Amino acid sequence: MEAPVHDFSELFAQLGLAADAAAIDAFIRSHAPLAEDVRLAEAPFWNSAQAAFLREELAEDADWAELVDQLDAALRAPH
Repeated sequence: MEAPVHDFSELFAQLGLAADAAAIDAFIRSHAPLAEDVRLAEAPFWNSAQAAFLREELAEDADWAELVDQLDAALRAPH
């Protein structure tokens, strides 16, 4: 398996969010756990552009898809 082209902080920057480690941790803690019946891109805390980006990256299995999956998993874990 190849390493992702991007890292987690770059995903947050791509989403227009603060991308330092403390901000990422705070974002995940404040939005987790995401209910199992809610798809990541349908979570209420995304704006329409963020949701579209997440949907497109997963649908196309694009460069960001692995990190989007990691974000999904992080948001589903209890914190």
